Amino acid sequence: MPLGWMSILVFLVAVLYSSIGFGGASSYLAVMSLFNVTPAFASTIALTLNILVAGIAFLNYYRRKFFRWDLLWQFLVTSIPAAFLGGMIKLSPSLYALLLDGVLLYVALRLFLMPSTTHSEEEAFQSPKTIIALAAGAILGLMSGMIGIGGGIFLSPLIILAKWGTAKQAAAVSAAFIVINSLSGLIGRALSGSLDYGTYGIIFVAVGIVGGYLGSYWGSKRLSSRGVQILLGVVLLVVVGRNLLK
Repeated sequence: MPLGWMSILVFLVAVLYSSIGFGGASSYLAVMSLFNVTPAFASTIALTLNILVAGIAFLNYYRRKFFRWDLLWQFLVTSIPAAFLGGMIKLSPSLYALLLDGVLLYVALRLFLMPSTTHSEEEAFQSPKTIIALAAGAILGLMSGMIGIGGGIFLSPLIILAKWGTAKQAAAVSAAFIVINSLSGLIGRALSGSLDYGTYGIIFVAVGIVGGYLGSYWGSKRLSSRGVQILLGVVLLVVVGRNLLK
C-alpha cells in the first residue's frame, strides 16, 4: 500500500470537504479505489473519518451560529434506523462498485449545479414539511449505511435547492447529519463483523483530523465554497471515469 500518497490524498480531501461542512466519505472511497484496497477497509475508514472530520466541521460552524435544529431533527428520525440497517447489508463487489460510481457521479453533478442564492431569497427560506423530511431521511440513511458515506453530501444540496436554508446553514446541518448517520452505520458494520482498520488505519484517521480542522476553520470563517465545489466535482468525475474504464 503506497502509504504516503494515500495519506496526502486523505488530508487534501479532509481539508476541502470540511471547508463546506462535509465529511468527505465519497472521496475517501474514491482515494481507496485508486489503490485497490478491500471494500471492508475502505468503508470502515470512510465512515470513521466522516465522524471525526464532519464533527470538527460542525463545531466550527456551530460556534459561528449557522446551525439550525429545525433543519436536522426530522431527517434524523428515519435516517438513523435506516443507516443502521444499511450498515448491516453486505454488498457484492460488483454491486458495491456500481453504487459507488453512481454516488460519485451524482455528487459531482450536484457540486457543479448547486446554485448560489441572494440575500432576499434567503429571507424566504422555510423548514421542510415533515412527511417530505421523513422520507428523504430514510433514503439518505439507507444509502449512507450501505455504501459507507454519511449522507450529508446529499442533504446539503437538497436543503439549498429546496430553499430550506442558506449554504452555511446547510453545511452546519449536514455536518451534524453526517456524524450521527456515520456513527449509526459504523455500529451496524461492527455488529455484522465488517469493520476492518487494517495495519495503517490509524494513520489515515490522524491525517484526517488535522485536515478537517484546518479546512473547516477557514471554510466557516472566510473561504468561498463555490471554487471548492467545482474542484471536487472535477476530481470525482475523473475518478468515476477511471473506474468505468477499469
